[in-house]
Amino acid sequence: MENRISRRHFSRLSLTGAAALVTLNSAELRAETQSGSQCIRLGGPVSGDFKDPQEWIKALKAKGYSAAYCPVSPGTDIAIIKAFEKAAKEANILISEVGAWSNPISKVEKERKEAIRKCKDSLSLADQIGAGCCVNISGSRGEKWDGPHSENYSRETFEMIVQTTREIIDEVKPLRTFYTLETMPWALPDSPDSYLELIKAIDRKQFAVHLDPVNMINSPRRYYNNGPFIKECFDKLGPYIKNCHAKDILLGTNLTVHLDEVIPGTGGLDYRVFLTELSKLKNVPLMLEHLKTSEDYDKAAANVRKAGAEAGIKFC
Repeated sequence: MENRISRRHFSRLSLTGAAALVTLNSAELRAETQSGSQCIRLGGPVSGDFKDPQEWIKALKAKGYSAAYCPVSPGTDIAIIKAFEKAAKEANILISEVGAWSNPISKVEKERKEAIRKCKDSLSLADQIGAGCCVNISGSRGEKWDGPHSENYSRETFEMIVQTTREIIDEVKPLRTFYTLETMPWALPDSPDSYLELIKAIDRKQFAVHLDPVNMINSPRRYYNNGPFIKECFDKLGPYIKNCHAKDILLGTNLTVHLDEVIPGTGGLDYRVFLTELSKLKNVPLMLEHLKTSEDYDKAAANVRKAGAEAGIKFC
């Protein structure tokens, strides 16, 4: 799964040339935007159905978060959206992302159209509230919206992702935010090079990167070499990254490969490398997710902060 697109569907020569061109631009952009170590904004979900922006801010501050998931849904009254945006700015909280979780490349026409509409509405909300990005996955050609399928790596699927993403961005025309695709283990993008291919093909200024390293650790080779792999991700994608997810992963000892998502700090992810590379980018938040309890989130936050302290990284 290291380079399935080029192996199956594209000319190795043409892809190598395209990736090299974008990588060169990435390096130049990163040199321009990077200005030493930055403090990292850590965030995560907070429980509650918040009607009052100040109550939401209070809950975030109680956790020590300086970044937050969007507290409102698409279709919310614009006055409420602006009230939450104002409260976040005054409290120095960065709204990290608006989730548009859906399957815009579904084989089921009704599901596909509803998903594209959801993506457009979510991107519009992200622009209205000033979120760092709107995020979805590219989707799946299988029955499960986020599941594996043999067609997820076909040329036709690649082109469908390109055209769908362009349609979403072109209709909304965001000015303050970006549309991003979260990296995945069995769907595009699943590597920094496949992300570069999408960036070049989509060719939209408001298309950017949502980096989740754990989602791309899909083999023992990547698991045991995840530190260098994380560095590769930041080297190639750094100037395009708008948000990161904080998870961890653990390789099992069965006779077949089995990788489990676990609480940050309890798996094999090299958080010292992850945090060191992230600290070179300005105002790119690190968001905890997928945990079951408030206590789990507290433990995860503590583990991430400890890893940061060991690497000499500060949190905002």
